[in-house]
Amino acid sequence: MGERTPMRTAHLLVLVGPALLLGGALFGQHVFGLYPCELCMYQRWPHAAALAIGTIALLVGGAPRRAAVVLAALAVLASGAIGAFHAGVEYGWWTSPLPCTAVETGTSGDFMRDIMAAPIVRCDAAAWELFGISLAGYNAIFSFLIGGMALWLMNRNSRRRWQK
Repeated sequence: MGERTPMRTAHLLVLVGPALLLGGALFGQHVFGLYPCELCMYQRWPHAAALAIGTIALLVGGAPRRAAVVLAALAVLASGAIGAFHAGVEYGWWTSPLPCTAVETGTSGDFMRDIMAAPIVRCDAAAWELFGISLAGYNAIFSFLIGGMALWLMNRNSRRRWQK
């Protein structure tokens, strides 16, 4: 394995971080029945984008790779911003402009039965908390750490290149 550079570490962060956060959300949904609300779903899209962009960055080199890693880090930060907004809605600091409900449809074949049996998930009520922090809050914390660290490493890498 080659030398670990700030660029490689940043790239690893924007691949592994969103994969773990998205995987954890899907695991919670499908194993523990923590159905996502509309704001929860919005937090997942930037992680998926970061994974796609980070994967594309594996295929390119040079400046396009650096740009892709920066874009992936920005996508992770966007998920963190949505998570922070969602946590604020859950804690009652502000209200959401969204209707704050989402319906998970089943696959029994009877559309109306699936809708009637689906759980209604509110955006303003935390489905799970640990130490008073909701899943949206943890997403915000970890996304800001991952995206911020990746951008810091990219900046550090840029300075190193200019100093040579």
